[in-house]
Amino acid sequence: MHEYPITQHILEMAEERCREGGASRVRKIKLVCGDYCGYVPESIQMYFDVMQEGTLCEGATVEIKRIKPKLKCPACGELFERKPMSFACPVCGTDGGPTDIGKEFYIESIEVE
Repeated sequence: MHEYPITQHILEMAEERCREGGASRVRKIKLVCGDYCGYVPESIQMYFDVMQEGTLCEGATVEIKRIKPKLKCPACGELFERKPMSFACPVCGTDGGPTDIGKEFYIESIEVE
């Protein structure tokens, strides 16, 4: 349910960018969404599809780039995706630690026309 207010904010930001640029409508919004960011991309898409009607974003598409979380090996520095039931680095076998990769959430671009 917390996707509703963030989607509303995304729409507002896109409309503001559209007005500032003197454009007539928003064509595409590109989002970056890490799997551990706390938002469900499918819910954002669902809310956007409903909320865009009657706005400068009507007819716009949302493209969501998903980022998989990665661990970092303290021994060799390798960044890697965790395998099920394991934290072991695929290069040296040392258990990896958490990083901020996969927690991203931001608007990458807004295309207007």
